[in-house]
Amino acid sequence: MRTGYTYLFLSLLLLTGISSCKKWADLKPADGIISDNYWKTKEQVQAAVIGCYASLLADPAGTKTALPELFFLWGELRADMLASTQGTTVDEMAIMNVNAVPSNALTDWSAVYRTINYCNIVIDYAPKVLENDNTFTKEALNAYLSEAKALRALMYFYLVRTFGEVPLKLTSTTNDNEIVAIPKSTKDVVLTQILKDLEEAESGAVLTYGIQSYDKGRVTRYTVNTIQADVYLWMDKYEDCLKACNKVIDSKKFGLLAASTAWFTDLFRTGNSTESVFELQYSSQKLNTFYNMFAISSKRFLAANRVMDLVYGVDESSGIKDIRAAGSAVRAEDNLIWKYVGKNGTDLIASGDSYTHWFVYRYPDVLLMKAEALAELNRGSEALELIQVIRNRAHALAATNNNPDPANKEDVALFVLEERAREFMFEGKRWFDVLRYVKRNNYARINYLMDMISNVVPANMIKTAQAKLRDANSNYLPIYQYELQTNKNLVQNPFYK
Repeated sequence: MRTGYTYLFLSLLLLTGISSCKKWADLKPADGIISDNYWKTKEQVQAAVIGCYASLLADPAGTKTALPELFFLWGELRADMLASTQGTTVDEMAIMNVNAVPSNALTDWSAVYRTINYCNIVIDYAPKVLENDNTFTKEALNAYLSEAKALRALMYFYLVRTFGEVPLKLTSTTNDNEIVAIPKSTKDVVLTQILKDLEEAESGAVLTYGIQSYDKGRVTRYTVNTIQADVYLWMDKYEDCLKACNKVIDSKKFGLLAASTAWFTDLFRTGNSTESVFELQYSSQKLNTFYNMFAISSKRFLAANRVMDLVYGVDESSGIKDIRAAGSAVRAEDNLIWKYVGKNGTDLIASGDSYTHWFVYRYPDVLLMKAEALAELNRGSEALELIQVIRNRAHALAATNNNPDPANKEDVALFVLEERAREFMFEGKRWFDVLRYVKRNNYARINYLMDMISNVVPANMIKTAQAKLRDANSNYLPIYQYELQTNKNLVQNPFYK
């Protein structure tokens, strides 16, 4: 059930006085939240934490791309499920065609660092409230710190997968004098810090807030475990990934929504279902930006033809369809991306009703991450059992079942990747899934990427795009030119020098 929770996020953010400056990575907040007069009560700590979540939904100053839109673009533009339109921007087309340059505004990471700084402020200042409010407990403090550290870890995980080496800022910036030009840290250093944050977050995170929308829209221990699983999988730490997944599975707090006529509405439109692990909570008071991306006449994207033809398949004779396909991910007759603009399986929402949530993690993600780890550990039979659970719920067509040999690691791993495409269509995961699959064992699966890009770029650009992608450095976006100008300790990513 939707509540005024999202509106509360934005209201509290504004009340705390958070804004941003035009300095390196937009790190400086307004003085209100860091002044000596602010950190006095537990209510102020709560407001600051809620402000961290609010910053995920929109830029308080209204000048930056909202993070869900940015995460969608980072996770889908370089993959193979989108088709461009006349509304696709020049910057978006450049990335789709493997022509990213440092002046491309979509490489601006400042909105992510803005959220990181809000988390850093909570981590630095919230402990001081224990000295000022005797009703504020250590347990409550640790829970708030867990939220901040988990969100910080999630932001850095997006950054390291998108840019590779990035600056690692772990202390808050509260005035211009504290803005320091920070060099990039290696991917290994950033990933190690992410895991450290998550380990510390896990110990203090709550199991429940007692309200369903809070359990799905704020960090719980299960959110932390799910992020851990994703990070471990990226790092090829498969046994650790299994352990993290099993913590979520063994909790028995989550499950797959059964297929029904209301499945799409309950899962995506209404949100906060038992299938959700973590979703960003839009509402009628705070709309998302996806309607303008997908539904208006000047829409920026359509689904690629291959989505219905090859990914989901069509079986007209039997009447069976994959519930994740037509009327869920896509409107089959015109390839309209449906997941964020459908009211149900057939009706389009109105422009003022664009409040479908952004899903960071759903329970199928946990199951398929576990299946992927099992596949890489040569435990193919166990992996295929999990995939079949997902497929059974979805009524997946027999034509999309590769029936891999459980003993063939490569076939099972590919099947996991293909099933993730069906399950998480347009949820901002496809490029990261492909890159994770391809980069293992020193890019032993590079041919998958070569084949994928040949189906995406214009025919006259295929050889050039493939040549670029054979350089592993091209798999990460360039550092935005403004950051290079304002932070002289930054060095451009190698492919773009």
